Amino acid sequence: MGKDFGNRVSLLLEQQGISQREMAEILGITEATMSRYIKGEREPKPETIANIATILKTTSDYLLGIEDNSEPEKMGYPRIKRLIARNADGMTEDEKKALISDILDHIGNKEEM
Repeated sequence: MGKDFGNRVSLLLEQQGISQREMAEILGITEATMSRYIKGEREPKPETIANIATILKTTSDYLLGIEDNSEPEKMGYPRIKRLIARNADGMTEDEKKALISDILDHIGNKEEM
């Protein structure tokens, strides 16, 4: 796992304005443990990886380097479905409607090509 995991977590923490301390509190772990995960000195359990991904609104596969978020146009249906399922509880009804509208627009644009 190593540094890639830590680099991805650090990047997402920064982008979302969450500190390591806040993340550790949410996860119910110490800040030192969170720091070790980010430095690659310790590997989190699979359920911790899943929880980190949920908090950071991404997938475990991204955090583990299995998939790449840098090309969102290449996101397949399974990944989109996982992201929506993971984040739907935190979305307002308006956000859900806007997302559905965006997806339908994207599908419609692809069919026109």
